[in-house]
Amino acid sequence: MKKHSNIPIFIPELACPHQCVFCNQEKIIGTQSIPQPEDVKGIVERYLETMPENRVVNIAFFGGSFTGIPVDLQEQYLREAFGFVEKGRISGIRLSTRPDYVNETVLELLKKYGVTTIELGAQSTSREVLHESERGHTPEDIRDASDLICKYGFELGLQMMIGLPEDTYERSIQTANDIVSFGARSTRIYPAIVVKGTALERLYREGKYIPLSLEQAVDWTKGIVRIFEENNVSIIRMGLHPSEELVKGKSLIDGPFHTSFKEMVMTRIWKDIIDTELQSNNPNTSNKIKISVSDRQIHNTIGYSQTNREQLRSRGYNVRFVTNPAFSKYQLNIS
Repeated sequence: MKKHSNIPIFIPELACPHQCVFCNQEKIIGTQSIPQPEDVKGIVERYLETMPENRVVNIAFFGGSFTGIPVDLQEQYLREAFGFVEKGRISGIRLSTRPDYVNETVLELLKKYGVTTIELGAQSTSREVLHESERGHTPEDIRDASDLICKYGFELGLQMMIGLPEDTYERSIQTANDIVSFGARSTRIYPAIVVKGTALERLYREGKYIPLSLEQAVDWTKGIVRIFEENNVSIIRMGLHPSEELVKGKSLIDGPFHTSFKEMVMTRIWKDIIDTELQSNNPNTSNKIKISVSDRQIHNTIGYSQTNREQLRSRGYNVRFVTNPAFSKYQLNIS
């Protein structure tokens, strides 16, 4: 299978009427250089010069709710991008937006200019979570927009955020199941964090909001991941992008941010798999074991910072990890 690559173009919606509790719109706009439609060609050309051959390449308009910007401006951006599609240099165009910014008129325009994938920032399908997060839309808006997007033949992506106000593990699991039932082909899983200048910071300072710990966020996400994998929903991203603002602690107040969040989740998944296998098979009484897994999963099996290896050793196992290229993703053998 060919690998996929996106050429990201950050287009914030400058006049978003919904100030979600986790968003600092002024900071996002103030720290980003916003490209103009005439800049799109140069951005794409620079990326294409360094892009490996034999890849499926898309132009991706991210950063805000694309369909919330003025229609004439949307069309200018799309026209520039569509030129690359017409010449066969780009496979398609993807963009992100809000569920309540989708209707038939919007989709007709996007279809005209070769948009292939629409990602909706759903965040949650819980009515309580959406209300307390001041999202400004309902679970029904997510469902209706998803239905319409699929009806028009676009590929649907649905993003979710765990640990928002009033969220619970059960509500996050329900959100993941809803994302599957709404027909999403891809998803992103973000843990909610407290960022400077947000309503969430005020709630945090007042003791009215407690973010998930890193341990909790990893534990919630491992269950969500298995739901998506079992239903063939591609997980594009797990954890927040490690921007300078977050990594250097300029904007991060509190919350489960880690640059290796995905690796930590996969480590936890493999810990559960290994423990289950050991409990059911109990390979021998000497506690000297060999764990064979796919070569692509060996690092996750050993674990982030060798967590799983050390945990097994602490339980008295003399463990050795080896690879078997014939094994599928979660296949293993303990002998």
